[in-house]
Amino acid sequence: MPFDCADPQTDESFLPEEVPAAAALRLAETKARNVALRYPQALIVGADQVASCEGMRLDKPGNHENAVRQLTAMSGRTASFETGVVVLDAISGKLGTRVVGCRVTFRSLSAPQIERYLRLEQPYDCAGSAKAEGLGITLIERIETEDPTSLIGLPLIALTGLLADAGFSVLG
Repeated sequence: MPFDCADPQTDESFLPEEVPAAAALRLAETKARNVALRYPQALIVGADQVASCEGMRLDKPGNHENAVRQLTAMSGRTASFETGVVVLDAISGKLGTRVVGCRVTFRSLSAPQIERYLRLEQPYDCAGSAKAEGLGITLIERIETEDPTSLIGLPLIALTGLLADAGFSVLG
């Protein structure tokens, strides 16, 4: 299906006391509404993912040192990835929303394994510092979710349902 990608120009800061699922949904909706200002005749998809582990939010690390800290903290533990996805009909203003959770149990990781992974993948723009669609899958012991594509940041099963609810059938 043809589509365009647009920078949502969105501040991804969290609100005080905001829980991950609420933040993911708010940010996904804000992104969609920002894009709709530039594409007022479009069906807009917005998404955002928030990761956490044992109460610690795992933002995009931005650099090597932060990524080492995140992966070390997740080693042998289970992290939560909450992905908010919205479909906004910019013409009618109708909004469909979903949050899809994913629990990821990481293998026990040694410092050399973390260093090698980060040198190879450089996932500094990914919440939690691990790209499951790449070598990050080697860091993972188990994934629990209703929509496996949610871990890569866009839950396609949920999105397909939201598009259908908006009157757009992927299969025609």
